[in-house]
Amino acid sequence: MLDPQLKRGMIDACVLSVLCRGESHGYKIIKELSPCIEVSESTLYPILRRLETAGMLNVHSVEYNGRLRKMYSITLRGKVHLQEFLESRDEVIGIYDFVRRQSNDQT
Repeated sequence: MLDPQLKRGMIDACVLSVLCRGESHGYKIIKELSPCIEVSESTLYPILRRLETAGMLNVHSVEYNGRLRKMYSITLRGKVHLQEFLESRDEVIGIYDFVRRQSNDQT
């Protein structure tokens, strides 16, 4: 099972990557994430609010079937954050390799 703190960072990156393709609403984001990672509405919406507060998302409302729907789009800051996440890949792999080597030495 993925550590909750690690999973949170991964979900942030997944949400930002979905929004790189264009603006979207929460339900559609959940559907697009489902092949990769399971996310509920109660998990996604606090993440969207946190990313908005951090300046990584813009939000506006549009009317849809007589109701207001929040639409999310990625900002330049969000794109920079996503790029930094992608650039950390080698470091993360190095950490996993280190842990694997250390744990194998103990057996």
